[in-house]
Amino acid sequence: MVEAKIKSVQCLSMAGLHRMVYKEWGEPDNPDVLVCVHGVTRVSDDFDNLARALCKDFRVICPDVVGRGRSGKLRNPDLYRIPQYVADMVTLLARVLADEKQTVSWFGTSMGGLIGMGLASLPETPVKKLVLNDIGPVLDGVALRRIGDYIGQELRFPSFEAGLQWVREVSRPFGLHSDEEWHKLASDVLRQDTDGQWVRHYDMGLAQPFRSITPESAQADQAMLWAAYDAIRCPTLLVRGAQSDLLSHDTALAMTQRGPKARLVEISDVGHAPTFMHEDQIAIARDFLLNT
Repeated sequence: MVEAKIKSVQCLSMAGLHRMVYKEWGEPDNPDVLVCVHGVTRVSDDFDNLARALCKDFRVICPDVVGRGRSGKLRNPDLYRIPQYVADMVTLLARVLADEKQTVSWFGTSMGGLIGMGLASLPETPVKKLVLNDIGPVLDGVALRRIGDYIGQELRFPSFEAGLQWVREVSRPFGLHSDEEWHKLASDVLRQDTDGQWVRHYDMGLAQPFRSITPESAQADQAMLWAAYDAIRCPTLLVRGAQSDLLSHDTALAMTQRGPKARLVEISDVGHAPTFMHEDQIAIARDFLLNT
C-alpha cells in the first residue's frame, strides 16, 4: 500500500514561530502539485483515500493546519483565523514548489476551502484549479454557533470506543460509512492523554475566535469572503452536501453565477461535509482536476 512521508515546515505568526506538519504523497519531483486542506477540527489524514487515488498524477500535500493533529499551536489563540492560515500556506508552498512559476491545484473542505478562496483570490496566486468542498462566502449563523459550541467542549472519553461513538454521532451529516471507515474517522482525531483518557486532537484555543463573533463582524466577514470569491479567476468546482446546513443551495447557485462561476455538484444523502473517502466522490474530484 502506498504511504505518505511526514514532513514539516516552520511558520511565523505575530506571536512567534510554530511548526506545521504535512503529509506528502507521490513522487517528490512531480511538477503537478495538489494541496488538500481539512475542516476546522479535522486533520490531514482525512485525505488518505483521496491522496492514494491521485498520487500517481499529483504530488499530494496534506497539511495539519496549525493547532490540529501533528502540528504545533499558536501562542495567541486569537490568531486562529483565515489570514494566519493563508500566510502559513504561502510558507508551505514556498517549501514544496520547485520555483515561483509553478502552480498548484487546491482541494479544501470547509475551513480548507475558505483558506483556498483566500489564496486563490490574491494577485499572482499559484492556484490554477480550486475545489471547494461544502463551503462558500455565506456561512449559516446557526451552523456556525453549532460548530463553535462543538469546538469549545472539553470532552474526555474513558475509552476509544466511547470517543468513537461520540464522533459517529456528531459526524452523522458525513453520510453513510462502514464501521471500518468510522473507526478511521475517529482514530484520526482522537488521541490518548497522559491519564489514559481519550481527547480530541486539537488546541481548545480554536474556539476563541468563534466566541468573539458578533452580527456586525459576521456581516463584515461575509462581505470580505464574497470579495475574495469574486476575485478568483481559476476554474472552480463547488461540491455541496445536499443536506448541508452550512452552505445553502441558494448560496451555491449564486456561486455559479458570479466570480469564477463555479461548476456545482450536489451529493445526495450527505450534509456537511462529504468526506471523499468513497470512489464515487473521489471520481468527482479526479474528473475536475485531470480533465478541466
